[in-house]
Amino acid sequence: MKTRYVFLLIVSAAAAAAFLPGGAQGQDRNASRPQSRAAAPASGMLGILQHGNWQCALPGDAGGEAFVEVPEEAFRIGTASSYENPEGNGIYLLRGTEVVFTRGPKKDQRFRVLGENTLQKLNSDGSLSKLICTRVSNTN
Repeated sequence: MKTRYVFLLIVSAAAAAAFLPGGAQGQDRNASRPQSRAAAPASGMLGILQHGNWQCALPGDAGGEAFVEVPEEAFRIGTASSYENPEGNGIYLLRGTEVVFTRGPKKDQRFRVLGENTLQKLNSDGSLSKLICTRVSNTN
């Protein structure tokens, strides 16, 4: 293409963006921004979780079961930072020692990495909850 045509295309696109109503802006940038600092992941290197099925449980007591499984919290980690559970599938972000589920049924849930196969759920205020998730199989 000749330089003058490229220049005309650029000027036309800039004029259209400046004068057209909000529909020409594409995505809603305000809706895609994080709502609070508490939902932002910790700093650190990006990583991935071990692929496979993850089972979640609460601690039991000395007079009964050692742990109480919570099946509705279970999930399966797949490729490309994806996960799935019976409610659907989504995407997670592992940054440093913190996992944030960014899309899907577990959206905005956060976990602390305790080891290669163990996560502990974080409460909304950032404190540790009692729920522990452990990788129980590698089925990928």
